[in-house]
Amino acid sequence: MKELTIEAAVSNIRIVTEFVGNELKALQCSAKAQMQIAIAIDELFGNIARYAYNPRIGKATVRVEVARNPLSVIITFIDNGVPFNPLNYTEPDVTLSAEERGIGGLGIFLVKKTMDMIEYEYKNNQNILKIRKNL
Repeated sequence: MKELTIEAAVSNIRIVTEFVGNELKALQCSAKAQMQIAIAIDELFGNIARYAYNPRIGKATVRVEVARNPLSVIITFIDNGVPFNPLNYTEPDVTLSAEERGIGGLGIFLVKKTMDMIEYEYKNNQNILKIRKNL
């Protein structure tokens, strides 16, 4: 398991993506899976950066683990910000045009559709969000 603790700032999304990407390269992860994971990081870490501590900036921890049977990568996002479960929100109606849909919700929808697992828990005053992508 590898771990990175960093300020939860939008400007650090690139650093988190590179941190996870280095682990994916070591696993010879497909370009498609790497792109899907990068999009998930952008959405999930971006949400932590924008909302968890607003207007302050706090820390976030990102863990990367490799699992076997099936070979997969598990990425865990941990922050001490405001409790927020993104899985509680109704999925957007993607059959509506962009003008008809409400703002928000599309990013977590994409994460749910491209990852093989997504779990949330609030424990010990921490938001803990895990995603898994089978490789």
